[in-house]
Amino acid sequence: MRITVVGDVLLDVDINGAATRLSPDAPVPVVDVADIRRRAGGAGLVATVLAQDGHDVALVTAVSDDDGASHLRRALAGVSVLAGAPLAPTPTKTRVRIGTHPMVRFDEGCAPAPVPASTGEMLAAIAAADTIVVADYGRGITANTDIRAALASAARRVPVVWDPHPAGSVPVEGVAVVTPNLAEALASAKADGLEPSRTGAEEAGRYLLEKWGSGAVLVTRGEDGALLLSAGAASQGIPAPKTNVSDPCGAGDRLAGSLAVHLGRGLDLAQAAAKAVEDASAFLAAGGAAALAVVTEAAEASPAAEASPAAEAGPVVELKGLELVDPGDLRPEGVHLAQAVRSRGGTVVATGGCFDLLHAGHARTLAAARSMGDCLIVCLNSDESVRRLKGVHRPIVSVEDRAELLLALECVDAVVVFGEDTPEACLTEIQPDIWVKGGDYTPEELPEARLVAGWGGRCVTVPFHPARSTSGLAAALAKVS
Repeated sequence: MRITVVGDVLLDVDINGAATRLSPDAPVPVVDVADIRRRAGGAGLVATVLAQDGHDVALVTAVSDDDGASHLRRALAGVSVLAGAPLAPTPTKTRVRIGTHPMVRFDEGCAPAPVPASTGEMLAAIAAADTIVVADYGRGITANTDIRAALASAARRVPVVWDPHPAGSVPVEGVAVVTPNLAEALASAKADGLEPSRTGAEEAGRYLLEKWGSGAVLVTRGEDGALLLSAGAASQGIPAPKTNVSDPCGAGDRLAGSLAVHLGRGLDLAQAAAKAVEDASAFLAAGGAAALAVVTEAAEASPAAEASPAAEAGPVVELKGLELVDPGDLRPEGVHLAQAVRSRGGTVVATGGCFDLLHAGHARTLAAARSMGDCLIVCLNSDESVRRLKGVHRPIVSVEDRAELLLALECVDAVVVFGEDTPEACLTEIQPDIWVKGGDYTPEELPEARLVAGWGGRCVTVPFHPARSTSGLAAALAKVS
């Protein structure tokens, strides 16, 4: 499906780290930066998600020529970017997180910008689209008169979904659906003198439906789902699946993009809206926008690493190739990977152990485990856990190096480090469909069997390979040291 996304792009930056002390010059935490992750935001996020879904995506926008724009273009790999005259600076939103907790956000270059120019290529992409998403973030692209005229013409032929912004332009008449969230709907109605109640989604939606002249208004309400309103029909509440959400960023973008796709496939409005709400919930369950970062820098990355091209956008942050692996960063990435694969209907496979000295037996077990599903997550004992299980002289290899070696294997997609003596807590977070262990016993004998069966998973055992063990390898090394 050819999809054109029209709107304003932003650069989202996540600075992740740990805080174990206060600054000596002020009572504020000192953040030791573990990595910096960048992704396209605004209309760029919509385009990235749709491209990852396999659609042919053109992005009609305005891109500056500064350093932020270079990061944006790398993050938009796989998307055909059709940009107007350069605008400066690139709007950048930088979030600082300690663990999973946001601490502060810095906004740069987000002041109102002049209306960008359009090109013939931009207008042609609107005219050739099978469906269109307008992601208005108030930076002026939807105020361009030629683009507005092209959108109005397209709305008479194909579905156009318009995601509005309080500082943006009024949707052109005739679009299929406008998707304000509840706060935006109430604010837009109130700005025109209407005084809906704080929870008056239907009252505000009906008013905006008439004001904008759209086919429908879908008011999104977070965990309460959405309310669909169209002319001559009763309002329809659409519930959202129950989801554990750590970061709601990007839900509206995912919903608008999915809604356009489902309408483009010929579903009726109610069916398309229900599926779009489900897609947005699954997107958040898989980590939301934070899971789409395509540039990951270790805190002490070499200049060569920073100069290397960014990886193509994927559903999770790619950990392979890091020069420094921080075990504190591995756990959320493994959990996000499991959620992302599961949301697409894939099979999540996990295995666990100390993996102190990697040998051929490990490699064969890991390769066999990976062949059973769509991803393999290794639950890795921390140094303290290994020490309690194996004795004071173990581990031989630190958890950082063990994690890096595992991630270097083609069959390993993610590593999750746990500090307990058993992986039960770790497994409960990941909830793999298949739990694989090496050993000469039946799956039912595994201590984790009952736990894994609790969410419908199953256990599989892979026989040990004789004469291959970490203890044997360590003993052999001792003789030649």
